[in-house]
Amino acid sequence: MQPFRIGFGIDFHQLVTGRELWIGGIKLEHSKGALGHSDADVLLHAICDAMLGAACLGDIGLHFPDTDDAYKNIDSKILLKKCNELIKKAGYEIGNIDSTICLEFPKIKPYAHKMQHVISDILNINENAISIKATTSEKMGFVGREEGIAAYATILLTATE
Repeated sequence: MQPFRIGFGIDFHQLVTGRELWIGGIKLEHSKGALGHSDADVLLHAICDAMLGAACLGDIGLHFPDTDDAYKNIDSKILLKKCNELIKKAGYEIGNIDSTICLEFPKIKPYAHKMQHVISDILNINENAISIKATTSEKMGFVGREEGIAAYATILLTATE
């Protein structure tokens, strides 16, 4: 077993009216929300994929397919917890997470600490092991036109054995 594993996750969702906007396990007030089979929490999905990828366990779609009604409108915090259980079963634990959310509005900085707190509670790691940053796309592309949102996450897993 390798002592360290690095994973990368990425996720995108359309922004539409009539949906809630969940990012990092918290609900943000905004005129649009992310469209998806689950609650479409783009940050938690990117973290899940980074975790699963680092442990060579596939991706979020393999474990929680959008064709399965069991995951319809599911809270992504549940998916994050299940991914953590999977990596622990594989003999790994989280060293740290570095993530970036890409969207024009709302601004993430006022919410980042609360997101860190929610994620740290779910994963049972220190808040200072979770970096949450945000950027815009300078009004370019689907993010700049506020048609969608993207998130990227990199994770370090360490072997527990």
